[in-house]
This record gives sequence, C-alpha cells and structure tokens, in this order.
Amino acid sequence: MPSPDSAVQAASPPGTAVPPAAPYARPDGKAWFVLAILCFVYVLNFLDRQIISILAKPIQDELGITDGQLGRITGLYFALVYCILGIPVAWIADRTNRVKVLSFACAIWSAATLFCGLARSYPQLVVGRLAVGVGEAGGVPPSYAIISDYFPPGRRGTALALFNFGPPIGMALGVAFGASMAAAFDWRIAFISLGVVGITTALFVYFFVPEPEKGRLDAPPSAPAVEASAGKIPSAGSGFWSTIRMFFARPVLILTALASGAIQFVTYATLNFTTLFLMREKGMTLQELALYYSILLGVGVAAGMYVSGWLVDRFGQKSKVAYALVPAIGLAAAIPFFLGFVWAPGWPLALLFLIGPTFFNYFYLSPAVTLVQEEVRPDQRVLAGALLLLIMNLIGLGLGPTYLGMASDMFRVANPENSLQLAFYTLTPFYGLAVLLFLWLAHAIRKEEAQRTKP
Repeated sequence: MPSPDSAVQAASPPGTAVPPAAPYARPDGKAWFVLAILCFVYVLNFLDRQIISILAKPIQDELGITDGQLGRITGLYFALVYCILGIPVAWIADRTNRVKVLSFACAIWSAATLFCGLARSYPQLVVGRLAVGVGEAGGVPPSYAIISDYFPPGRRGTALALFNFGPPIGMALGVAFGASMAAAFDWRIAFISLGVVGITTALFVYFFVPEPEKGRLDAPPSAPAVEASAGKIPSAGSGFWSTIRMFFARPVLILTALASGAIQFVTYATLNFTTLFLMREKGMTLQELALYYSILLGVGVAAGMYVSGWLVDRFGQKSKVAYALVPAIGLAAAIPFFLGFVWAPGWPLALLFLIGPTFFNYFYLSPAVTLVQEEVRPDQRVLAGALLLLIMNLIGLGLGPTYLGMASDMFRVANPENSLQLAFYTLTPFYGLAVLLFLWLAHAIRKEEAQRTKP
C-alpha cells in the first residue's frame, strides 16, 4: 500500500483534490477497530440527538409543549449551535489531535443529555439541547477525517458508509431503548442512562484510539491535479479562510452541500416527527414502536447507506458523476413510498410504505461525504466536512423540523385529528428539489472532469 509521507502533502497543489492511486492493500485490523469505535460514538451522537424526538409524546404530556416548540428544540435551536460551532472546532481539529477533540466532544454532549433528563420545564430542556449541540459540533467532522487517514481512496466510500451506520443504529436503539424505558419506567431514565454511557465511551476513545498521520494514504499529485493548481479549478491554501473560500468557489462542493440540505429538510422533518405521527395519528403504542419501528429504522437506513456507498465505490472509479446520480435515482424512487406512508389509514400499512423512504432517503449521505473528503487535501478534510455539515444541517436539521412543527400547528386549527398528516404532505416538493440539485451536481462534476482532461 502506498504510504506517502508528509512531503507528499506539502507538494500537493493548494485546495485541489487528491487523486486516488491504485492498487491498495486491504485496510489492516487497526483500521477496522478504529472504524468500529468511531461508529459506536456516532451511534451515541445520533441517539442523544434523536432521543427527544423519539420520546416526544411522553415529554409533551408532562411538560405541555406544542408541535411548534418541539420542532424548534429538535431543529432550529439545536442546529444553530451545532452548525456554527462546528466550523471553529473543525479548524482546531485539522491542526491538533482529532481523536482528543472527538473524545472531549463526546463527553460534553453526553453530560448535556444527562442534564436533559433532569429538566423540569421547556426552557431548561432548551438549555440542555443547546449544550448537546455544543458537544456534537465536534463529533462527526473529526471522525470523517480520521477514517480517511485509515482507509485509502477506493475504500473510503465503503468505510464511510459503514461509519454512517451510526445514525440508523442510533435511531433503532433510540426507539427500542427509549420507548421501552419510557413505557416501563420514565422518559427521564432514558436520558440519564445514555449520558452515563457516553461519558464512559469518551474516556475509552481518549485512551485507546490512536491518532493517524494526516494524509498518509493519499497518492502524490497527478497531472490533472497540477493542472487544477494552474487555475482550471479554484485553489486555496489550507488556512481557515482560504479553505472556506475554496469550498464556496467549487461548484461541486457547494452543490453537494445544497443538494444534501434539500433532502435533509425532508429526512430530519420526517425523522423528528414520525414517532409522534405514528402514535398520535396512526394509533401505535410505545411497545409497538420499540419493536416494529426500531427494526425498520435500523435495517432500512443502514441498508440504504451501505448500498449507496458500495455503488459509488463501484461506479465512481470511472467517473465521479456516480456520486450525484446514485442519490438522484434513489430519492426519485422514494417519493411514491413516502406518499403512501403519509396516506395509510393505519400504522401497519404506514410502516410497510415507510420501508421505501427509509431505504432510499439516505442514498445521499455516503456519496456526499465521500465526494467532499476526496475533493480536498488531507489537511482540509475536517473543515471541509464541517462546512458540508454546516450547510446541509442548517437547511435540513435547522429548518425541516421547525417548518413541519409550525405547519402542524397551523393545520391543527381546522384539522386537529390529522394536522401532522397534512403537514407531511407539504414535504413532497422538497424531494423534487433535491433530485434537481443532484442532477445539477452531476453536470458540474462532468464539467470539472472535462476541464481536468483538457491538454
């Protein structure tokens, strides 16, 4: 396996993609160990993020909060802190020890989750959620970069797809564990237990996960990369502002973020209100959620992420257009299933239709993350990943649940029995917008590839 030293990184043209080199040996056991640990941290990250949505019904019953308040606390309030702090934290991680940044972040969001379990009012819950956002700002981008330095090009799509099993496993465990705990004891016990587990995991990461050398598996710059530095593709150094300028100057990078944000508007809005929708308007109980919905989430989302990662690893070797077409096709296929889920008169049929969106909705994540990680230099990866998350999470996580909660409150005046159903229907146009943006991304990738191959 080629293992260029830091001199290779220094020779790379600023702000350009590092081209893949082949062939590569299989990643060693240490790489898979680190991937498993980082995936578990991501499970906790997403579980702590989503547990409030999973337990929305008992929380609403005790604290008396509305759908609009729930949408803001799970969306806008959380996203503003999470996304904005992610940028400076990522810049620090690019220049320091990424593993230690990750472990400190895990400890912070876990302690904040524990605090949420002690909240006695909506304002206290808001403070706890803001603190969760502070911690989670340092969770995912450092992990992207660490994995990219343990797995070589050509293997990263699959590795990052496996890492992205964190959300579906977190969703499934959140529904199964949270609903079971709330049904047997109290919703607060679920928050407190998760906080304790997270703090313990943070200590394990700090002491047992080794920090890899930055860029050790990346190939020396090829002729196309040199041409890129000559002006055919925008270039930049690795500084904070120069990396930001490079990101926003590259159509491929900014379109990846915008297209991902458009579909995250749907996925986060749906995810944050599905348990409430199934219980309040489809008639599910906490025990039924813990069994059936948790299995659907865990299997469906994980399968979608893995299949999309495998597809881009396979077809992206010829052209990175696959990084855009795979999500576009998947999201188009999700639309009729989504409409069936919203329409279904009872929860069994609703869950049957929900298999489609659960699988296809996440065809965007592995391709988007892999594309951004491979289109920037090793010393820009954490910040570039944070910029990707900033844009797509401000749009998706920040606005999606906030919009859906407000829409439900608005429809509830005239349609108190099915306000969430009507609100869900209004998400459909955002599927079409996401598909169009990914097709635009495919065009931008073709154009950039054509520029690189010009004599």
